[in-house]
Amino acid sequence: MIGSIGHVLPADHAARLPLNNEVHARPPEALPRRVRLTYLVLFGELDMAPLADLCQRFGVLPPAPDANHFSADLGPFRLKWERHTEFTRYWFFVPAKGTSKLFEVTALEAVPQDWLQTLAGEVLVANHLEMLPLPRTKPDEDKLSQENFAGNPMVGAEIAGGLGRAYADFRIHADGFGRMLVFDNAMTPRQRGRTVQRLLETDTYRVLALLTLPVARALMPVLGGFEAELSKITATMSAAREADEPQLLDRLTLLHADVVREHTGSQFRFSAARAYADLVSLRISELREDRIEGLQLFSEFTDRRLSPAMRTCEAAAARLSITSERVARATQLLSTRVGISREKQNQALLESMDNRAKLQLRLQETVEGLSIAAITYYIVGLVGYAAKGAKSLGVLPLSPDLVTALAIPVVLVLVALGVRRVRKSIAG
Repeated sequence: MIGSIGHVLPADHAARLPLNNEVHARPPEALPRRVRLTYLVLFGELDMAPLADLCQRFGVLPPAPDANHFSADLGPFRLKWERHTEFTRYWFFVPAKGTSKLFEVTALEAVPQDWLQTLAGEVLVANHLEMLPLPRTKPDEDKLSQENFAGNPMVGAEIAGGLGRAYADFRIHADGFGRMLVFDNAMTPRQRGRTVQRLLETDTYRVLALLTLPVARALMPVLGGFEAELSKITATMSAAREADEPQLLDRLTLLHADVVREHTGSQFRFSAARAYADLVSLRISELREDRIEGLQLFSEFTDRRLSPAMRTCEAAAARLSITSERVARATQLLSTRVGISREKQNQALLESMDNRAKLQLRLQETVEGLSIAAITYYIVGLVGYAAKGAKSLGVLPLSPDLVTALAIPVVLVLVALGVRRVRKSIAG
């Protein structure tokens, strides 16, 4: 690489440019003092085809296929698009003109309605936001609630160090959208954009974190079943016979497989909940809230319900991990017992084989003795016949019976030596 003043430097690291640009990813919009905004979060919608279609309709070059954020002025409205790991979100901005009632005219009306029907995914968050200059007289919160939030209790605070005020009721109204109202006192355009982004992200990440709560609640009775089965197995293990151990091991193995399946299926959701909850806390701290008398702060409202939900999720995750460890330990213990039982069986089998080998050896020695006697008997018989023949021919002067008797010990010794030599050669 050649520097700006001609210095020759080593080549850039492959990640230098992407990591440097990551700091500037998804920048907030610079907003005027009067603006209407519609904000959509689509869970599971990661396809860029709808965005490319919308850009084509208004003659704007769409983003690259690998882009994660995009913004452009499409004429009737300004668009901001962001793609995240689990969701996609759209921002639609229009100037807040005229004196119409707040939230009576929304930014979404400037968007082609037939295009909205092409969006996939599931709506997770949908909000209308109005930003106006702060009135000279102190806003009447009761009147704001009656006129703009259907009389619902509002959450509100002075934000950005007193440079603005924000109100919301965190309810879904009859049109299917939530509502937020922001009054600007003396914020800069970029500061307005950051403030609006923090408010909307607080609501988004709060809902995303709470996605894990149904998972945790559904997991509780399942965990109760796992723990009951484990208790039954461990209670049976203490009095189990060796014949029962393989069956118990099969039950433990199946239980362990079920626990691992639940652990694997819920681990991502629990990890995501912790990450989203941390982001909620971060975004609220960045609002720099000051209390409006009579209203809950955004931090108080969020913490009142989010913290217990996160504790429930953490308890379910911890309980699942503990159950998994207990099942693993029980499986290991029972596997050790089964292994010891098998070793005892193998040892007994080897002892039995050794005894049989000794019996075979003794039988073989007995058979060898009988074989020596039988061979000696036949050979001595042949010697006797030979002696009788020699006597008849007058060749042998001795008695055949005497020759036969004298041949017995000689033949016996020779046969025994021959058998011993054959045995040694086989053993060698």
